[in-house]
Amino acid sequence: MKDKVRTAKMLLYQGAGFLVLIAVSWINESLNLHKLVLGDHPYISDFRESTLEMLFVLAVWLVVYGSTRRLMAEKRELESFMKVCSWCRRIGADKKWMAMEEFFSCKLSTSTSHGICDDCFQKQEEAIEATKRQLHLPTLDPDALEPRKSNA
Repeated sequence: MKDKVRTAKMLLYQGAGFLVLIAVSWINESLNLHKLVLGDHPYISDFRESTLEMLFVLAVWLVVYGSTRRLMAEKRELESFMKVCSWCRRIGADKKWMAMEEFFSCKLSTSTSHGICDDCFQKQEEAIEATKRQLHLPTLDPDALEPRKSNA
């Protein structure tokens, strides 16, 4: 809904800018505005008239360009956010919610795998050791888990 409002505003600003351009052109023709502003030199008047019209066009263009650029930058910024469900970690894309793995395979054309980062691994080891202490179980020596070398 917000995207439609922003687009409508952008089009409204552009339309208003070009209507102002048309109105200025009509006023110029009906009041001979260029003669009032720049004087009545027969030889140079065409150059001055076209310069004045060019300045009006540039002024309107700057307003339209600035408005459009600002609105499109806001739109790009908002569209760049990825929506992730706070509870189940599914990702919202294309008006539906999908698992993170499905999103990566569809949108990024990449396979996913599972692993554990160093911080989470450390936390899990600490949790296991705390549970063993609570249950009064013997803790495992990491060196005991290494395979024994034979003396052959």
